[in-house]
Amino acid sequence: MSMIQGTTEFGSATAKRQVYSPLEAYWITFQEWRKRGRLRTQLCRLTDGELADIGLTRGEIDHITSNRSIDPTRFRSS
Repeated sequence: MSMIQGTTEFGSATAKRQVYSPLEAYWITFQEWRKRGRLRTQLCRLTDGELADIGLTRGEIDHITSNRSIDPTRFRSS
Protein backbone atom coordinates (compact mmCIF):
# COMPACT_ATOMS: atom_id res chain seq x y z
CA MET A 1 0.00 0.00 0.00
CA SER A 2 1.36 3.41 -0.90
CA MET A 3 0.64 6.60 0.89
CA ILE A 4 0.87 10.01 -0.69
CA GLN A 5 2.06 12.67 1.67
CA GLY A 6 2.09 16.36 1.12
CA THR A 7 -0.17 19.32 1.06
CA THR A 8 -1.93 21.07 -1.71
CA GLU A 9 -2.52 24.76 -1.70
CA PHE A 10 -5.57 26.18 -3.35
CA GLY A 11 -5.48 29.53 -5.04
CA SER A 12 -8.19 32.07 -5.46
CA ALA A 13 -11.53 30.73 -6.66
CA THR A 14 -11.87 33.50 -9.23
CA ALA A 15 -9.19 34.25 -11.77
CA LYS A 16 -10.41 37.73 -12.75
CA ARG A 17 -10.77 40.72 -10.50
CA GLN A 18 -14.34 41.86 -10.05
CA VAL A 19 -15.34 45.25 -11.36
CA TYR A 20 -16.68 47.34 -8.51
CA SER A 21 -18.01 50.43 -10.20
CA PRO A 22 -19.74 51.23 -13.50
CA LEU A 23 -17.09 53.87 -14.19
CA GLU A 24 -14.34 51.25 -13.90
CA ALA A 25 -16.27 48.93 -16.24
CA TYR A 26 -16.64 51.74 -18.79
CA TRP A 27 -12.92 52.57 -18.53
CA ILE A 28 -11.92 48.94 -19.13
CA THR A 29 -14.29 48.73 -22.09
CA PHE A 30 -12.91 52.00 -23.50
CA GLN A 31 -9.33 50.75 -23.19
CA GLU A 32 -10.25 47.52 -24.96
CA TRP A 33 -11.98 49.48 -27.73
CA ARG A 34 -8.85 51.61 -28.21
CA LYS A 35 -6.62 48.50 -28.36
CA ARG A 36 -8.85 46.99 -31.01
CA GLY A 37 -8.75 50.24 -32.98
CA ARG A 38 -4.95 50.23 -32.94
CA LEU A 39 -4.95 46.58 -33.97
CA ARG A 40 -7.28 47.35 -36.89
CA THR A 41 -4.99 50.17 -38.03
CA GLN A 42 -1.92 47.91 -37.84
CA LEU A 43 -3.63 45.13 -39.78
CA CYS A 44 -4.89 47.53 -42.45
CA ARG A 45 -1.33 48.75 -43.02
CA LEU A 46 -0.13 45.22 -43.87
CA THR A 47 0.05 44.06 -47.46
CA ASP A 48 -2.12 41.20 -48.69
CA GLY A 49 0.94 38.94 -48.69
CA GLU A 50 1.77 39.80 -45.07
CA LEU A 51 -1.84 39.15 -44.06
CA ALA A 52 -1.72 35.79 -45.83
CA ASP A 53 1.43 34.93 -43.86
CA ILE A 54 -0.49 35.26 -40.60
CA GLY A 55 -3.54 33.48 -42.00
CA LEU A 56 -5.87 36.43 -42.56
CA THR A 57 -7.53 38.12 -45.49
CA ARG A 58 -8.35 41.80 -45.75
CA GLY A 59 -12.05 40.97 -45.42
CA GLU A 60 -11.50 39.37 -42.01
CA ILE A 61 -9.93 42.43 -40.38
CA ASP A 62 -13.24 44.01 -39.32
CA HIS A 63 -14.50 40.70 -37.92
CA ILE A 64 -11.31 40.06 -35.97
CA THR A 65 -11.21 43.53 -34.45
CA SER A 66 -14.92 43.80 -33.65
CA ASN A 67 -15.50 40.32 -32.24
CA ARG A 68 -14.74 40.46 -28.51
CA SER A 69 -14.51 36.68 -28.21
CA ILE A 70 -11.37 36.66 -30.37
CA ASP A 71 -8.12 37.42 -28.56
CA PRO A 72 -6.59 40.41 -30.38
CA THR A 73 -3.14 39.81 -28.92
CA ARG A 74 -2.87 36.65 -31.00
CA PHE A 75 -2.65 38.81 -34.11
CA ARG A 76 -0.33 41.51 -32.76
CA SER A 77 2.76 42.13 -34.86
CA SER A 78 6.12 42.38 -33.09
